[in-house]
Amino acid sequence: MNDLLSEKDARALAEILADQLDVGGEQLTEEARLMEDLGADSLTLIEITMAIEERFDISVPDERWERVRTVRDVFEALAELLKQRRG
Repeated sequence: MNDLLSEKDARALAEILADQLDVGGEQLTEEARLMEDLGADSLTLIEITMAIEERFDISVPDERWERVRTVRDVFEALAELLKQRRG
C-alpha cells in the first residue's frame, strides 16, 4: 500500500481506517474488505470519508467512493484524489 502514497500520508490514512473501523493495524491488509472483513457499515464508510476529507483537505466524490471495497481501494482512491489536487 505504501507504493501509492508518501509514508506520512499512508500512516495517516492507516490511522484513520484503524480508528474508524476499530481494528488493529495488522488487520488492515490490502485485500481486507471494508464491510465483509472489517465490519464497516454505511455509516462507518461515511465517517471514514469525512475523516479523510478533513485530514487531507480534499473532497471525495460519491462516484469515486462507490468503487471502494478493500483497504487497497481506499489507498488508491486517496492517491488519485491527492494527485488531482496537486496537479
